[in-house]
Amino acid sequence: MTDLVSSTNRADAAPRPPRPMRLFVTGGSGALGRALLPLAREAGHTVLAPRHADLDLFDREAVRRAVRGADAVLHLATRIRALDALDRPESWRENDRLRAEASAILVDAARATTTSVYVQPTVTFVYPPDAPADEETPIGAVSPILASALVAERNALGFSGDGRRGVALRLGLLDGPGTGHDEPVPAMGATVHVADAARALLAALALPAGIYNVCRDGERVSNARLSHAARWRPRH
Repeated sequence: MTDLVSSTNRADAAPRPPRPMRLFVTGGSGALGRALLPLAREAGHTVLAPRHADLDLFDREAVRRAVRGADAVLHLATRIRALDALDRPESWRENDRLRAEASAILVDAARATTTSVYVQPTVTFVYPPDAPADEETPIGAVSPILASALVAERNALGFSGDGRRGVALRLGLLDGPGTGHDEPVPAMGATVHVADAARALLAALALPAGIYNVCRDGERVSNARLSHAARWRPRH
């Protein structure tokens, strides 16, 4: 698997995002979306977050129409199955399509309009296990259920250039309301409260293009790049 992180964060520092921004958000009904949307509105942003029933993310023309006029696109949509099905690759097919295919469609749509920022959350689980990791850690072979996360990252980073920025946020295992985890699961090596992850998504609107880890302090996976670039610190 090609190392995606060695070329990140070479862009000049990004300007502060204008206020208000018009945000197009997929997956707004999920745990991460439910944490993000009120924060975004409180920050003065206008948010368009179509429901699954209102927009087919695999319909190129419908997506292009929906994204038109957005300053930023945040692709949060996932389809995570029950815990007893997580080890079966077929259970991840729809999630894989949302990460890989839908992200490509959204990036193409964003390029065709005035969108200046594309934000894609993925996961820290792409790093080799049981060793310290940061964004410069090479990514080797990953399990089939994680391959689409790397595709989504490539699509996001490919949005960058000509004044546009693609940002990928590698999130630790989420905990907090709606996530299925009331408390952190330290054995995962990287964890983050869903409210802190939502704050990172808002911070990403002003970040230089690249990949950033989003997790608690002092874990196996380092959050130093995000902490430095966005003055982001976990609160939970």
